[in-house]
Amino acid sequence: MNKRSKSIASIFATRPDAAPLSSDNETRLPRVSSGSVRSMKESFSQIERENETLRQSLSEGARIVEIDPFLIDPSPYADRYPDDENAESFEALVTSMAENGQEVPVLLRTHPLDASRFQTAFGHRRVRAARTLNRPVRAIVREMDDEALALAQGIENSARQDLTFIERAVFAARLEEAGQSRAVIGRALSVDKAEVSKLIAVARSVPEPMLRQIGRAPKVGRTRWQALVEALNGEGAIQRVQRLLFDPSPGLSSDERFAAVLEAAKRRPTPAPVERSIIAHSGRRLAQLSAKERDTKLVIDRDLGLGFADFIARHLPDLFDAYEREQGNSEASAEAGPSEDRS
Repeated sequence: MNKRSKSIASIFATRPDAAPLSSDNETRLPRVSSGSVRSMKESFSQIERENETLRQSLSEGARIVEIDPFLIDPSPYADRYPDDENAESFEALVTSMAENGQEVPVLLRTHPLDASRFQTAFGHRRVRAARTLNRPVRAIVREMDDEALALAQGIENSARQDLTFIERAVFAARLEEAGQSRAVIGRALSVDKAEVSKLIAVARSVPEPMLRQIGRAPKVGRTRWQALVEALNGEGAIQRVQRLLFDPSPGLSSDERFAAVLEAAKRRPTPAPVERSIIAHSGRRLAQLSAKERDTKLVIDRDLGLGFADFIARHLPDLFDAYEREQGNSEASAEAGPSEDRS
């Protein structure tokens, strides 16, 4: 069991039928001035915050009960993408629960639309593991409205070190879509309003199907996600990324999928190839112009022989000078703008 689990489990030394904790058993903080309370709370570790939520539930008379995991639905505020790179971690949790039991209870609320079911505030992975093992979940059931659920889930999110930037962004966006204020979202994620705005902006700027196919991208932070948002505004970027994701390279990790998407979004559109014949005023075919992405070719008609090719080569410097004069005149005209009528 890792350090975080041990810390949380330490408050559940009793079995399910034990009496709830009393306030006398709680660790007391030294008396401080009211102005220091908020600062002290902010300095709590995230693990302590989750401990406090569970301890508060017990101190308010809640008991640990056993519930069929198949009666438990996820939170309506989904915050995780399928973890295709951390299956070993989940298997380790299943093995631990099989050998040692579930040492840390989950926090649930009664489903607001079906009193016979429940929704998870935190402990989603433990619920999944219990389903895998086909055994009951040890849980605390607490009455919570949507705001309280969001805050409780945010505590778990903050305590987990592996929650990625895009998962936090999607969680913030889904909370707002469900009607939660940005103040509540900031409290749930322990960030200020400016950071909430940045999270939501990224989540809303990348199409949801694209997010799902990229996945968690654990090594990708805000700067690179914002770079992707900017790149997706380029001409044809969405279409290039969609083609890439429609036929993805097998075996790529989530971070590698992100890198491939970003590269595709940044790639400049490929110009359409040009193929046309050069015809003399007399109607005779002189050459074939072939312009592609990498190079441009002018192929002299074979019937004209080397003489015409040599003639072009000798006059090419003069042609280039004429081209530069023409380009310079065009630029000068564009800078000057429309001429004024001085009559």
